[in-house]
Amino acid sequence: MTLSTRRQAKRAARREARRALPFWRRLLPTWRVTLGTLTALLLLAVGAFAVLYVIVPVPDPNAHAVAQNNIYLYSDGTTEIARTGAVNRTDVTIDQIPLQTQQAVVSAEDRTFYQNRGIDLKGMLRAGWNTLLGKGMQGGSTITQQYVKNYYLTQDQTFERKGRELFIALKVDQQRDKKDILAGYLNSSYFGRGAYGIQSAAHAYYGVDVSGLTLGQGAYLASLLQAPSLYDVKTATPANREKAVARWNYALDGMVQLGFLTQADRAATTFPDPIDPQPATGLSGQAGYLVGVADDYLISSGIIDAPTLKAGGWRITTTFEKPRQDAFVKAVQDELTDELDARTRPTTDTDVRVAGASLDPATGRVVAVYGGPDYVKQPYNDALRQDNQIGSTFKPVDLAAGLIAQHTLDGRPITTESRYDGSSERPVTGGPTPYAPPNEDGVDYGNITLRYAMVKSVNSVYAQEGVDAGLARVRETAVKLGIPDSVRGMDPANTSMTLGTATPSALDLAGAYATFANHGEAHTPWSVLKLERVNPGGAVDVPKMPDHKATTAMDRSIADSVTDVLRDVVSPRGTGVAALDLNRPAAGKTGTTDSNLSAWFAGFTPELTTTVGLFRENPKSHAKEPLAGTAGLTRINGGAFPTKIWTNYMTAALNGTTTQQFDLQTGRANPDPGNWTPTGTPGSTPPSTGPTPGNATTPTGAPAPTTLTHAPSTPPAPTGAPAPGPAAPSPQNPQNPQPTPSQEQPSPTARPTQTRPTKPTSQPTGTTGPTNSATAPAQ
Repeated sequence: MTLSTRRQAKRAARREARRALPFWRRLLPTWRVTLGTLTALLLLAVGAFAVLYVIVPVPDPNAHAVAQNNIYLYSDGTTEIARTGAVNRTDVTIDQIPLQTQQAVVSAEDRTFYQNRGIDLKGMLRAGWNTLLGKGMQGGSTITQQYVKNYYLTQDQTFERKGRELFIALKVDQQRDKKDILAGYLNSSYFGRGAYGIQSAAHAYYGVDVSGLTLGQGAYLASLLQAPSLYDVKTATPANREKAVARWNYALDGMVQLGFLTQADRAATTFPDPIDPQPATGLSGQAGYLVGVADDYLISSGIIDAPTLKAGGWRITTTFEKPRQDAFVKAVQDELTDELDARTRPTTDTDVRVAGASLDPATGRVVAVYGGPDYVKQPYNDALRQDNQIGSTFKPVDLAAGLIAQHTLDGRPITTESRYDGSSERPVTGGPTPYAPPNEDGVDYGNITLRYAMVKSVNSVYAQEGVDAGLARVRETAVKLGIPDSVRGMDPANTSMTLGTATPSALDLAGAYATFANHGEAHTPWSVLKLERVNPGGAVDVPKMPDHKATTAMDRSIADSVTDVLRDVVSPRGTGVAALDLNRPAAGKTGTTDSNLSAWFAGFTPELTTTVGLFRENPKSHAKEPLAGTAGLTRINGGAFPTKIWTNYMTAALNGTTTQQFDLQTGRANPDPGNWTPTGTPGSTPPSTGPTPGNATTPTGAPAPTTLTHAPSTPPAPTGAPAPGPAAPSPQNPQNPQPTPSQEQPSPTARPTQTRPTKPTSQPTGTTGPTNSATAPAQ
């Protein structure tokens, strides 16, 4: 039998034997078929790998690796505010980096770095398996792969990018020395605090050149590579600080394991606390604050994410107007800083801080902010902070909520002329918590209108009115006006919310008051006009900007009614009397908080809304300190420095513009046309409702200011309204556990007589009033 015949016979025998097997067994491939298939697939994979290795080139460095400055411009599009971004980087050679720092990085990031060929298949498989098990996205990348990603590719988490990363890493490992790869990785990596590259990181965290890093410092910088922002122990949460220290220990333990460090030296190494974050030197003066507001807007509104913004190369045209920004700085200097004397009064005239914001109410455009005196010296933007109570500047929110409700919870009408008991420390009835706030200096005002209570900032009245309107409605109204719902102090479960325990920023508060100025139409404050970036090759990125459409927060008649009342605050009898020096139609509200921890003035003209807040803060503990004694004054109210700064700034900001009149549609029978002209004609004085306490800024013997010549006419009471009369009695509550967020001065500083056109007067006598009555219900 020939060889060919024998082979045919064997094959035939195998076929017969397979036919004799059960059906299910015949479905399984033979070992020869299986082996052949696997061999073919292996050869195919090797061939594909070889082809891809050849055709995937090592690309040019990406735009991030050669990032430009971010350039911030004023609204004119040409005047530069600052240059910042992802270019805080100075490349160094591997010889400039301490050997122990290099070893710490290898220990923390890739312990097989000196042995692998650019990739670690075992690590990649382990990372993929852990990812499949639901342990989160695992890295598994070598230092070479991370360098390739940073320098040549992007941060995209796609299979295509990971595939390219693998082939380029293999080529780079073949073409370049390990020292060069490690140097490239350390020069291109981000360490947090805006520092790209280890040289910038050494300066940012320890204030030294990279060559001066100690073992512990180098190990900490190595630990930052895993989570740069989260592991900054100066700003991290307690949990993230623990993770950062654990990562530092991991790096040092790995150095011992790899033979880079003795156990004795490891045991002697202690954690090296970094220095506090330092601002970029290019952000001195007001630049850093403006950049912070612009960045906050871009990121919080979703226009661009933080890493993309940090990558640099953006040209950012802001809404800030340089003349108005300069005017804000000068106003603070003229009205406050020049009055402080830290040498004579070191315990009261130091650490006094101002927060301010100014915007166009018709559009929401932010035209100026005041975040502090110099960003380099004080790298905290006070214009954006949300930890200062706003006091009585919240009372217009109470009033607006009441006008929206139209009636108290038990059915009595609420209008601007509704009468309340203005007795100091009168217990609030119907509130969720006991509350009996004192008026400034304990003045008892008797039975007064809500309008007059706003003019004199009577705490007892608005504490009750807010409860009558419904605390949930008050909160809802505040949020619709523009106060973020996340700020502290707006809990309807606390009666004291009515007097301004809320802590919005100066910018938030300006947005809320701008809604009143804009007849109830709300805009979220915005600060960037245009954003563009030119990429290598000429392509231009122009992200889509929001259209800034207004939302209706309340009916125009309600917003205009509040504005009408706030105009009376800026009058010779109001707490905002100092704002009369603006010599323009204006409306606003002062605010002073319990223990004199902060003072505010929020006000507007038809064309511009501005807020100014004043507070003191311990620079080390960041605890709030009383303003009492500042500039030698016993008490600092919202009608003092905040109103003076506001007036100084607004005078300069509106200089050269046409004076606009308020166009108010209050729904009253005879609404004020809004015309206002200063005259020398004294007006009639409203009846006294109690002793008039002095203002800390009023010189002894100063003449009493003249009063507003017009008092609003009172609309007729709706059918069924209760008859007028003194406020309903309430049970006295000797306990007053609530904080008192608002302590206002009812007596203004003397000013030259300036009046508006006369209206019929209807000021309270202290005992009786018109038919509208919204006294607190008895419990």
